[in-house]
Amino acid sequence: MQIIFVQLKCELGHSYDVAAELVEQEGVSEVYSTSGQYDLLAKCYLKDGDDIGRYVASRVQKLGGVRDTYTIITFNAFT
Repeated sequence: MQIIFVQLKCELGHSYDVAAELVEQEGVSEVYSTSGQYDLLAKCYLKDGDDIGRYVASRVQKLGGVRDTYTIITFNAFT
C-alpha cells in the first residue's frame, strides 16, 4: 500500500465543493482544510504499483474548482 498526501489550491470560494467531491474519490481517506499556500490536504491510499502521477492527474486534478496540486510521496510511518 502506498500513501500519498496531495495539497490542493482551489478556485476562490470552491474549497468546500472540492472537498466534498474529493472525499468521494476512490483511495481518498481523509481531507483537511488548511491555511497557507494550499486550501486542502488529502490523504490517499494507492495499491502498490499504482501510477501516482496518473492517479493525481485523473482523480484529483480533474475535479472542478482545483487550480493546483502538490503531491507528497511517503516512505515510512513512524508510530
